[in-house]
Amino acid sequence: MHKKSLSSSGHFPGFLSGGILSLTLTATALLSPLQAAADPVTVPSCNRQVTFDTPPKAAVSNDVNLTEMMLVLGLRDRMVGYTGISGWKTLDEKMRDGVAELPELSEKYPTKEVLIGADADFYFAGWNYGMKVGGEVTPETLTPFDIKVYELTESCIHIGEKNKVTMQDMYNDLLNLGAIFGVEEKAKTLVSEYKTELSNFEKGLKKPANPLRVFVYDSGEDKPFTAGRYAMPTAIIEAAGGTNIMDDFDKSWATVGWEAVVDRNPEVVVIVNYGNVTAEQKIAYMKNNPAFANIDAVKNERFVVLEYVEATPGPRNIEAVKKLATAFYGS
Repeated sequence: MHKKSLSSSGHFPGFLSGGILSLTLTATALLSPLQAAADPVTVPSCNRQVTFDTPPKAAVSNDVNLTEMMLVLGLRDRMVGYTGISGWKTLDEKMRDGVAELPELSEKYPTKEVLIGADADFYFAGWNYGMKVGGEVTPETLTPFDIKVYELTESCIHIGEKNKVTMQDMYNDLLNLGAIFGVEEKAKTLVSEYKTELSNFEKGLKKPANPLRVFVYDSGEDKPFTAGRYAMPTAIIEAAGGTNIMDDFDKSWATVGWEAVVDRNPEVVVIVNYGNVTAEQKIAYMKNNPAFANIDAVKNERFVVLEYVEATPGPRNIEAVKKLATAFYGS
């Protein structure tokens, strides 16, 4: 979630470490040769089909998690920059290394002029992850400038109907990027490894008959900004053996009333860490507010922190599942 732009949206990137997926961004991985696409490639992007006659050579990604997807596929040498990171968050060490040679073209959402000025031929973004419905930068507004757009799958709910979020949404983006850039086999291998790692982990996870009730607290005090049934944390929580108390909230990232949170009485609160308000401050706000005193998670001080990049679609989602499962059940 960048600070998502319903209320705006933002989040962090990184690379999985540990397990069979120790994906270190070495110079060799980042500069691996791209397979030339012999034929045009067409991929689905939300409600569109987008055709690429050749792999993009001057790509721009928005937000940390989308940028990390590009990097983990070894596509840095096909990028001319990235946008939408420093305006909301600070890069961790791994991310700084990954983008060391790339310029940040815009601290927040880019304008058309920014993308045109960079001679971009590809923009990887999402709705409320670098684009706004009816905004200045959309697939339609960039078409006259020969800048093709691939939209983050999780974000498609903002422009039409979509199935409930699953881990497949993240896999789908990696596979489509692999096809677009001619690194399809690398993407397939990566996704296969992710699926295997998650499957092996879930086999050893002792899930209770009644999954823990979990609330995602992104930001906001008057009204909390949270994850509904279309936002990635719902899939991560379910994979970890819990259930999002806002699973029936027919939104992606959006605000709800605190009354609904109190009524549904979460047993665990997942804090999304990014921005000017720290995770510790968010926890303190809930613990010190008398209105939340009877919430099980508050009474038992059961809070777990996910970095923005773990809570939004991207390579760190598998580690996020493990982190939550450990916090939920000590697995």
